[in-house]
Amino acid sequence: MTRLVPMSTVDAAWLGMEDPTNLMMVTGVLALEGTVDPPRLRTLLDKRLATFGRFHQRVVRPRTRGNLPHWQDDARFDIDNHVSHVSLPPPGGDRALRRLVSELMSTPLDMTKPLWHVHLIDGHERGSVVLARIHHSIADGIALVRVMLTLTDTKPNPTPARKGAKPDNHTGPFDWLSTAIGTGVSTGQQILDNPGRLADLARLGAAGAYRLGRLVLLPPDPETVFKGELGRRKRAAWSSRPLPLEDFKAIGKAFDATVNDVLVAATTGALRRYLDQRGEDTAGLEIRASVPVNLRPLDDAHRLGNAFGLVFLTLPIGIADPVKRLRAIKREMDELKRSPEALVAFAVLNVMGVTPVEVERLGLRFFGSKATAVLTNVPGPREPLYLAGRKLDQVMFWVPQSGHLGLGISILSYAGGVMLGVATDEGLVKDPEKVVAEFEKEFKTLKAKARV
Repeated sequence: MTRLVPMSTVDAAWLGMEDPTNLMMVTGVLALEGTVDPPRLRTLLDKRLATFGRFHQRVVRPRTRGNLPHWQDDARFDIDNHVSHVSLPPPGGDRALRRLVSELMSTPLDMTKPLWHVHLIDGHERGSVVLARIHHSIADGIALVRVMLTLTDTKPNPTPARKGAKPDNHTGPFDWLSTAIGTGVSTGQQILDNPGRLADLARLGAAGAYRLGRLVLLPPDPETVFKGELGRRKRAAWSSRPLPLEDFKAIGKAFDATVNDVLVAATTGALRRYLDQRGEDTAGLEIRASVPVNLRPLDDAHRLGNAFGLVFLTLPIGIADPVKRLRAIKREMDELKRSPEALVAFAVLNVMGVTPVEVERLGLRFFGSKATAVLTNVPGPREPLYLAGRKLDQVMFWVPQSGHLGLGISILSYAGGVMLGVATDEGLVKDPEKVVAEFEKEFKTLKAKARV
């Protein structure tokens, strides 16, 4: 008999959020220099992912134990069920790749098997592309970055480790957005040690009660082209080339702001520019982004599962001046650094994981009404890495837009460059690549202001 492992209440909450119009998948794209050998990639995935039990387990709902979902070892696991090899139609440019990524982002995973799939895509003009789809119930962003790193090497053809020797781990300085937001990891650990009960909110004292009240009393976000009824088709876009991370650091230094402040300000400016193009009234407009905040110590990054809270960050789109907009975002970020809001949201997610489906859906609508977008920022590896013998040229990812949100924004730095990814609902925004283009223009504007 195969063993059953209880699913955490937070992981169960993310599983319960699965919806045909909003699939709970983390989608990642790794663009490589040159063509990858399919058998080599399949062997690498089979060997290295085996160390993470979740990638060999499927979800079951036993009739006993409160009918809570469990992880069960897949006795019929076959790596060929999780790796596909496809080719882009000629000429195989970025447009064809975006179309395929959008299609796969809109395709649900097979719920009868372990919840992940990797597609090796050939035919792109620069080399092979590896696209990974992993269900959010398996892990959150920082844990999946760690998984990605175990698949890579620091050399094209590394020397196999001696028998009994510990293999290389490419941990590096990986701080999730909690570094920028400043959420207290020690306090978060107290919640993680005993999750699943509203009583845990008492640990946060009056500050936690205040933040819970603030979440409840937040008015719904205003209507824009980014909000509306969702369909099943998504659109994905990302930067055609990385922007220099050092330039973002220089902008931050000029205005006494963090790199994250600058990244969020450039993103906000890009959204303002896009709305102006669509003829939307942006005067005085503010929308909120739901921002994941890591609550796990960095030493526990190897553990799968979800260990993050959420904060609602106001994006002052209505401020026309880029520098004033940056300073407004810095003030908001500084305030969130002192806030236990992420811990409050984590505790609420714990409760949602054990509630009936109808109650969970009400909770999702509640959270979804408070924001317009999901915004994530992952500082990635500082040095170039290799996958299956090929240099990793560009990396991009998209997280699911929980709460039936129609806009997902992802920022990732890798090897000294910054990439922006945007995912939208096709029925609301058919051209997310324009938002990406405006991000680069806003970056150049801030860079020019910093020089002055």
